[in-house]
Amino acid sequence: MIGKFVSDLMIKPGKSPVFDDPKKYELEYEDVTFKAKDGVKLSGWLIKGGTDKVIIQSHFGVQCSRCGYTQEGKGMMKNALWTSDIHFLEQARYLVDAGYSVLMFDLRNHGISGTGTTPWVTWGVEERKDILAAVDFISSHKRYKEAEIGHLSICMGQSATTFAYGMDDDLQKNEKIKAMISVQPLTYDYFVEAMGLPGFVINAGNRYNKEKRNVDLTGDSFLTYVKDISVPTLIIQNTNDPMTNMKMVKQYYKDLTVEKEMMWLDLEKKRGAAYDWIGKNPKKIVGWFDGYMT
Repeated sequence: MIGKFVSDLMIKPGKSPVFDDPKKYELEYEDVTFKAKDGVKLSGWLIKGGTDKVIIQSHFGVQCSRCGYTQEGKGMMKNALWTSDIHFLEQARYLVDAGYSVLMFDLRNHGISGTGTTPWVTWGVEERKDILAAVDFISSHKRYKEAEIGHLSICMGQSATTFAYGMDDDLQKNEKIKAMISVQPLTYDYFVEAMGLPGFVINAGNRYNKEKRNVDLTGDSFLTYVKDISVPTLIIQNTNDPMTNMKMVKQYYKDLTVEKEMMWLDLEKKRGAAYDWIGKNPKKIVGWFDGYMT
């Protein structure tokens, strides 16, 4: 069935193993678990740097976990996103060197975190609860309760963070949050269009999502809530990314009402190029957070 195939490709979890280990990077850390308000148990690493500032990193969806993306198990599609594994612990290492602690965790239905109240990936709507839980976890942690917080939000992690700002008021009330980096914002509609699928195939997938899985991803998605983001935000986007719509990215930037900056990268024509770039280019990432976090 075409509809089920498209739906499985876009929202079926189970392709996101935790394949890396902070020990390989000589990082001091602890395994942590915490719960979202709806009871979903989330698992992650709290990587120890300074006690006065913490970066909460959230990852992209379906094929990613806290530690990044592995080609293993992806079959013929293994090079579609990027040409090698993507290791998010690379940025954890340089952030620790710069004095930050880092919380890296698996969103619901990913890695070894629990199954959500819906067992499907919702491109940020349900996952926003995990962002809220991560902020609460750091805000109440005995070691970090006085720390400032920054978001390093990647793709669906960015969607979830934006939804959290707009659909709940917890983040806007939290004065500890000082800055965000949004990496390649992407709505579901533009993603499926960019894949070049015929309209009848996209429609079949959308119908299957709604009728069989009770998930409706059509419409403006998180764009409605960009105006509610209340911290300085840097957007990073590969101009050659084949899986998005640049007008949508520019609209996201335009709708921000805070201090903001748009960083365009000229990288290989693969979406994963920017995700890989983050781990190898600390200057801009650390510089943005240093500008707003003391």
